[in-house]
Amino acid sequence: MKCLCLLVLFLCLRCECAVSKPRRGRGSMWWGIAKAGEPNNLSPLSPGVLYMDPAVHATLRRKQRRLARENPGVLAAVAKGANMAVTECQHQFKYRRWNCSTRNFLRGKNLFGKIVDRGCRETAFIYGITSAGVTHAVSRACAEGSIESCTCDYSHVDRAPHRSRAAAAANVRVWKWGGCSDNIGYGFKFSREFVDTGERGKTLREKMNLHNNEAGRMHVQTEMRQECKCHGMSGSCTVKTCWMRLPSFRSVGDSLKDRFDGASRVMVSNTDLETTVQRNDAAPHRVPRRDRYRFQLRPHNPDHKSPGVKDLVYLESSPGFCEKNPRLGIPGTHGRTCNDTSIGVDGCDLMCCGRGYRTDTMFVVERCNCTFHWCCEVKCKLCRTEKVVHTCL
Repeated sequence: MKCLCLLVLFLCLRCECAVSKPRRGRGSMWWGIAKAGEPNNLSPLSPGVLYMDPAVHATLRRKQRRLARENPGVLAAVAKGANMAVTECQHQFKYRRWNCSTRNFLRGKNLFGKIVDRGCRETAFIYGITSAGVTHAVSRACAEGSIESCTCDYSHVDRAPHRSRAAAAANVRVWKWGGCSDNIGYGFKFSREFVDTGERGKTLREKMNLHNNEAGRMHVQTEMRQECKCHGMSGSCTVKTCWMRLPSFRSVGDSLKDRFDGASRVMVSNTDLETTVQRNDAAPHRVPRRDRYRFQLRPHNPDHKSPGVKDLVYLESSPGFCEKNPRLGIPGTHGRTCNDTSIGVDGCDLMCCGRGYRTDTMFVVERCNCTFHWCCEVKCKLCRTEKVVHTCL
């Protein structure tokens, strides 16, 4: 009887915690694979076989490890995508109070620190850009032949040649599909399987993560562009061969940054709360994979429209980034450089949060007046320049 009472008490506490505090979701640990790009963490032993540092291996869930085994070469692409995401995130926010800082990777800790425990705008961008990075890198790796289980996307090749009315009358081809298209179909599907592992779509926070992961993938897919090469006598363009190419990852980052500025705050409905309480029992309810993405988040402000598939969504306001907050892993803006002539977010007034700033003058020696000498040498002079640096107090 005593054991039964303790079990009931334990289940009640679980229900209260689930309702009061949305969980982060269990899919973010894989970000640590970005450290696989560092020496000796991910090393080729033979074609298609990789050695992974145990600390990096520990960041992957069982399903992610299985996907890596079943798709030789994909792990290096995922690591490249994660690195691309970190670099792009830091580029987009280098002049913001939050600059997408990453902490030293330790086992059991995620790469971006405890800020991802909060369902804020910054967390939404992290999920979106990392999902986009994996989609982009895997799609390109397929076209490059780096992954054994996929190739170029040849789905367009069998289509009929495209001709204008004038060309059709003259029975002349204008352009036809060919070449090696980046395999966005495989990259999109693999990203869903790998990145969304652990996000069951059960809680509002997990739905937020799934939505932002999907938004990152959609930005890569919808920005695919057509590239062509001309064929013909004397350089004429009688016939063109065309294929689909991924956008530059910088353009994907720019698009997601725009969505960050206009992100939608969403909330949980009463029916979702009731479902959470009813299903939070000893045998957790599992949402079928095909149904995980069939939900519509409701805007926090009823006057706002519901978020679209490419919009970023968040649950709560961002914390303050002015002062150091070890609990959330926020370094603060003390010591950050700023622009004293700007009135934007990189200006000293906003960056330094009204604390003031220090101005230092330093002399920098750098190469200048470089000229090319045949063959094959570049000679430069050394110039000493004066630079003024403003640093937040």
